[in-house]
Amino acid sequence: MGHAHHHHTHGHPHPKVEGKNLVTSILLNILITASQVVGGVISGSLALLSDALHNFSDVLSLIVSYIANVLSKRKASATKTFGYKRAEIIAAFVNSATLIVVAFLLIKEAVERFIHPEEVESNLVIWLSILGIAANGFSVLLIKKDSDKNMNMKSAYLHLLTDMLASIAVLIGGLLMKFYEIYWVDPLLTLLIAVYLIFMGFDLLKDATRVLMLFTPNTVQVQHIVDTVSRIKSVRNVHHVHVWQLNENEIHLEAHIDFSEDIKLSEFDKILDEIEEVVYHKHGISHINIQPEYGKCDAKHVVVQD
Repeated sequence: MGHAHHHHTHGHPHPKVEGKNLVTSILLNILITASQVVGGVISGSLALLSDALHNFSDVLSLIVSYIANVLSKRKASATKTFGYKRAEIIAAFVNSATLIVVAFLLIKEAVERFIHPEEVESNLVIWLSILGIAANGFSVLLIKKDSDKNMNMKSAYLHLLTDMLASIAVLIGGLLMKFYEIYWVDPLLTLLIAVYLIFMGFDLLKDATRVLMLFTPNTVQVQHIVDTVSRIKSVRNVHHVHVWQLNENEIHLEAHIDFSEDIKLSEFDKILDEIEEVVYHKHGISHINIQPEYGKCDAKHVVVQD
């Protein structure tokens, strides 16, 4: 079986993600969570308690993200030939799923509070929401740059961003309760926070699922790759194609190529280099694995069920 991967000069260097920023965010969220639990119980604010629950889920998700970030840097071995390259994808999946679970818990609590409204101590709600805005805002700024680099950091960023927005909503609610005694705004804001969490979490969950299920990346068109490779001299047919994304940085291609003549191995190596160049620059494929064939009787469909 032929095998090739792109030269180091082809790819962009893997972006370095700062794990220490996650540690700072974890510590800040532990402080916020503890403060909001105490404040929510004393004040009777459901929005504050729901925000505390969300912050607690953030602490767990940030810890998961940090562990995944550390694991992803470990080297491959004989028992783990890909290393832990998918650790951050798994973390993104877990974190986005928890966003949605937390959201449904908040909806349940909000509906119960609508049915049984309670008076809320607004002053404490206001001050603790300001603390949440400040701490989460700082955390958001810390990891915003890293959030563009991979799904794991994006999931952590979304947790923190929604926390900051939730704290802003709680602050608005606290002010309305203090000056206008509109207490139903507390469960209403909880509902709005929950809906936003579902909206943000679903897209990320879908992206992480696509990678874990080895689906073809959205940026890749399999038929375009087949057409590109088929134009290379001596290539008769490209079939049995698999394209999947290993992690944020690597897209793999596996295919069988039926040649029009019985070429030498040295000739195949030259064609392999050509394939490698064209699929990398035209389709972003960073690693290819090609099985050469000549006159072999097998299914010649582009996609073949194994």
